[in-house]
Amino acid sequence: MTNRDALVAACDRELVPERFKDYTVNGLQVEGRDRVVRVMSGVTACQALVDEAVAWQADLVLVHHGYFWKNEPVAITGMKRRRLRALLAHDISLLAYHLPLDAHADLGNNAELGRRLDFAVDGCADGELGEGLVWLGSPPEGLDARGLAQHVGQRLAREPQLVEAPGGGEIRRVAWCTGGAQDMITAAREAGADAFISGEISERTTHLARELGIHYLAAGHHATERYGVQALGAWLAARFDIEHRFVDIDNPA
Repeated sequence: MTNRDALVAACDRELVPERFKDYTVNGLQVEGRDRVVRVMSGVTACQALVDEAVAWQADLVLVHHGYFWKNEPVAITGMKRRRLRALLAHDISLLAYHLPLDAHADLGNNAELGRRLDFAVDGCADGELGEGLVWLGSPPEGLDARGLAQHVGQRLAREPQLVEAPGGGEIRRVAWCTGGAQDMITAAREAGADAFISGEISERTTHLARELGIHYLAAGHHATERYGVQALGAWLAARFDIEHRFVDIDNPA
């Protein structure tokens, strides 16, 4: 058992959310009981995850996608009311980290994705490691666009959507940014990447990839962001007297 505030403070020190200009609240979003024995993690604080936390008698829910996003309605009604009511009724805290968890040099979504895909990391296109969001590196040797797509599909257990750029050939430099980062494709190309991997694809992404001459792989917003929160939960379990469990709520997007 540990104190909630001590656990939150440890996360804040490690992830340093004040460095990021984000569009949500990073850190403790809903305050529950003081003591923490069980931490349940998941990608998004959806009702299904909250219900799992209630059933497991979790004390704290740790997520990448929490609540209170900028430009969303502020009224606590409907779906938002039901989610918050379940947390408050069972005295469960909600702890969420968005961009700080994407960027973290060791525990972050980009770090974990690169690790799972066997990419050799050599920096970021938009800042120092630990602060930048567009990661750069090299993939396993001998992969062309279709080979890279097959490799990603095998490692993530989900076939990515591939937009091939003209030319082809072996991919020597790859860029990636998990989640909804398809518009960072231009920064990836300017950094010299032959391929860019993210989660989502927009209509414009296809034209950008073809005209910029960079392969694009949309590997799934959820699928690319399953790993950072697991790493953070395991990091907490190694430092505090808590039990950690990750729950993967299926999401094809």
